[in-house]
Amino acid sequence: MGQIERQATKAADATDSRGFILAARAGYIAAGLLHILIGSIALRIASGGSGSADQSGAIAQLSASPGGSILLWACFLGCCALGLFMLSEAFFATKSLGKDKLGRQLKFAGQAVIYGAIGVTFGVYALGGSTSSSGSTQSISASLMSNPVGSALLIAIGVGVIGTGGYFAYSGVTKRFRKHLKSLPGGGAGKAVLTLGSVGYVAKGAALGVLGVLLVLATVRNNPEESTGIDGALKSLQEAPFGIWLLGAVAVGLICYGIFMVVRSRYQRM
Repeated sequence: MGQIERQATKAADATDSRGFILAARAGYIAAGLLHILIGSIALRIASGGSGSADQSGAIAQLSASPGGSILLWACFLGCCALGLFMLSEAFFATKSLGKDKLGRQLKFAGQAVIYGAIGVTFGVYALGGSTSSSGSTQSISASLMSNPVGSALLIAIGVGVIGTGGYFAYSGVTKRFRKHLKSLPGGGAGKAVLTLGSVGYVAKGAALGVLGVLLVLATVRNNPEESTGIDGALKSLQEAPFGIWLLGAVAVGLICYGIFMVVRSRYQRM
């Protein structure tokens, strides 16, 4: 066995250790808490209040709560651990990925990037900094819209986000997410977990679908101000017929998804 193989084996063993797995499971709790806060802010907006119903707004609210600094660092460590675990699954667990190895590797790598980015945001706030999700989205969109290649890329991303939203909704309706969970408790408790997952996945799918549509429309109209991230996507629901009720339903769904993610930390296959 060469030096590279030995190092790879050591890295794989490290990510399979009990302590590391527990830290990675905490990443699901952090992601769940984030969705609960985003859903709560969206629900407040639907009730006539204000706020930024996105990742930055949720983390800012968390940082201002009692013990917020400790929670931010815990979420940072959990998300980073989960991101590293996903990365290890993509590169080291190739024998267990089955026939669609490349597809599953790309999926794990994508999840690693997502959880890593969430962890970085938690870290920024833990260090006393701040970010603006909608502002960053508009800035990047404006830069890409300045040339045809960038515009084509944005449209492709928007279509991809719509597709991801559709997959989330499909997974919620069919309970496809169930295959990623270990044995659930029997009776009403197990049914409650599946119900939370179904409602949550459909709600997140709806939010991502609206986000993708807005990104495509903003690019076609060459108006980066319409590309406002998840906060703008949720607030745009208010303009639809029965918009307040629609926004409220999606907000409750996101809260359900967040609670499901917390429960998922216990039952997720790792």
